[in-house]
Amino acid sequence: MLTLFLQATTAQGNNPYMMPLMMGVMVVGFYFLMIRPQMRKQKQEKKFQEDLKVGSRVVLTSGLHGRIAQIQEDGIVIETLSGKLKFEKAAISREFTATRFGDKATADKKEVTETEKK
Repeated sequence: MLTLFLQATTAQGNNPYMMPLMMGVMVVGFYFLMIRPQMRKQKQEKKFQEDLKVGSRVVLTSGLHGRIAQIQEDGIVIETLSGKLKFEKAAISREFTATRFGDKATADKKEVTETEKK
């Protein structure tokens, strides 16, 4: 890309189509390097917020740890040691159980509940 830019600046009189071509390359580069990854991140965040369930342990953006007590249309009620607090869905940073213990923790919980049933 740098070589194309250098060629465009050195050969200005030779090719009048080089500058619009360079502008097009820059726009496509911006799209693939900045806009597309941001859109992908927003989709993942929206999917995460839709997949939240009652009883999940979460960490909020403020650093507060708690368990989801209720999911409402306008927010989420988080149960902490000090009581129940209402927050926006966007305030949830990550699911604590999955990030700390991985998928093994959820698998262990399933095994424990199945053995208790027997």
